[in-house]
Amino acid sequence: MEIRAERPEDHEAVREVHRRAFGDHGGVVADLVDALRRAEPDALSLVAADEGGVAGHVLLSRSLLDAPRRLVGVQVLSPLGVLPERQRRGVGAALVRRALAVAGERGVPLVFLEGDPGYYPRLGFVPGASRGFRKPSLRIPDAAFQVAALSTYEPWMTGTLVYAATFWELDCVGLRDPGP
Repeated sequence: MEIRAERPEDHEAVREVHRRAFGDHGGVVADLVDALRRAEPDALSLVAADEGGVAGHVLLSRSLLDAPRRLVGVQVLSPLGVLPERQRRGVGAALVRRALAVAGERGVPLVFLEGDPGYYPRLGFVPGASRGFRKPSLRIPDAAFQVAALSTYEPWMTGTLVYAATFWELDCVGLRDPGP
């Protein structure tokens, strides 16, 4: 399995990964990837590929941390998707590890995500509140709001995560109350 930068010819395969990986929400997640690509053409977009094609995808895009000293450029890991038949085989973990390594090489101090608190801690993520960070929305469950601090992180970097506009425009922040 090769972890590499996404290429334009991978776009439809990446859409399929997210459509299948996220079930009923797959179309929205695939649309989020397309919108983030348009908004930030240089976003870090990686695929896991082999002779069978694209098995997984991860995207890191720019957001801001509203810290007391100044705004800090950070990254948000969203989404991470792996084809259902390839899950639980290390594909997602390999994508996340490579994405964090590249982010670190680029001088990114922090990577945030909304995700499964049973999955991401083994990849270096901790609850955001435990490091002094505030969620961008009350709809994000506390345990799902996580952060990985990279080598350029400094202790003064605390505050509120501010998602890029694309997440808000597509209503991809936190959980909506399904209502009656």
